[in-house]
Amino acid sequence: MRPEMKLFALEDCLDALIDYRGKTPKKAEAGIPLITAKIVKSGRIEAPNEFIAEADYESWMTRGYPELGDVVLTTEAPLGEVAQIKFLPAAVAQRIVTLRGKRGLLDNDYLLYLLQTEGMQSQLKGRSSGTTVVGIKQSELRKVEVLLPPIAEQEEFASTLRALDDQIDNLRQMNATLEVIASTLFKSWFVDFDGVASKDMRETELGQVPKEWCIGPFVDLVEIISGGTPKTTTTDYWDGDIPWFSVVDAPAAGQVFTLSTSKKITALGLQNCSAKLLPEMTTIISARGTIGKVALTGVPMAMNQSCYALASKVPGGEAYIFFSTLQFVEQLKRIAHGAVFDTITRNSFEQIVTCLPSHEAIVAFGNLAKPLLDRIRTNGEEAATLAVLRDQLLPKLIGGALRIEPVTPDEQRVG
Repeated sequence: MRPEMKLFALEDCLDALIDYRGKTPKKAEAGIPLITAKIVKSGRIEAPNEFIAEADYESWMTRGYPELGDVVLTTEAPLGEVAQIKFLPAAVAQRIVTLRGKRGLLDNDYLLYLLQTEGMQSQLKGRSSGTTVVGIKQSELRKVEVLLPPIAEQEEFASTLRALDDQIDNLRQMNATLEVIASTLFKSWFVDFDGVASKDMRETELGQVPKEWCIGPFVDLVEIISGGTPKTTTTDYWDGDIPWFSVVDAPAAGQVFTLSTSKKITALGLQNCSAKLLPEMTTIISARGTIGKVALTGVPMAMNQSCYALASKVPGGEAYIFFSTLQFVEQLKRIAHGAVFDTITRNSFEQIVTCLPSHEAIVAFGNLAKPLLDRIRTNGEEAATLAVLRDQLLPKLIGGALRIEPVTPDEQRVG
């Protein structure tokens, strides 16, 4: 440890610790975004999908208001996910605490990255309790030890990591925009039938559709493929080089592709289970438990039995199948049934009746959408590379093993 680094208890480094555990907010369809543990993932707050009414905001936030730059930490289910607040107003749900570094002692950006290090995550788990649900009490969280360099170094280290995260965020935002463009094109072609003259339409049970298109089940256009799981007790089946998709690997909204998975299997594992190797550009939808998560395979991969793959029966129809599936998600959720968990079955897809375009229209849309999807995939690959670099730098910078030397004016003039 360098002599300028000092050890503190976390509680001595904070100007605020806001804890809403034990309180359950009354939800509303719109209003103030609610930051829940479910949307704090991988260092980011995903788009909120729950809200509290504006009229309830003041009475709910009696324990303190979050500020821009505050760090949120999930305290259970799951424990240890970290992100930073970048929008206001925001309400904080239970199972989350909000942390604000003490001015001049602990930089908020540095705190964000510090809490993501292996050492800090180990401390959180070591001070946790519970069997079914593992969590950390506020009293234990306050005792977590933090090793801090001088504030100027904290800001410098965090700035380097923040620059990488900003590039990743820019790529993700670009992807979200490209996905919206492709979705808008799909809707224009296959929902609104823009460009089709009224004389070329006919009346059906689904309303007016182009004359040459049919009404029929969605399954007429897709091959439904089931997944499988190699025997978990056979070590030769696991930790191979074949990505194995489960719902946790579904991309965030707007990112479209799954490029890597949390678990991988071997070729032997694939041979000894019911899963199949899916080619790139295959649509996957989660069908059990957490249902309706949709992804396109960015690389060949297998999947578990809680998902279905939807392969296009029309060569070149992969983009059409993906955006159609997104369109039908809410309908599939309503159809889903199960004694314990909601489940999408093969029969669920058979109940989806839609306007079936001509094969020529499906292929033409695929040709139009391909450059957009290719760019989304390329951006995703670049973001993944930057994330690896960030993860490699994080422990070195935060642990003090790597110093960032300032650039002198003479060095800036070179070249």
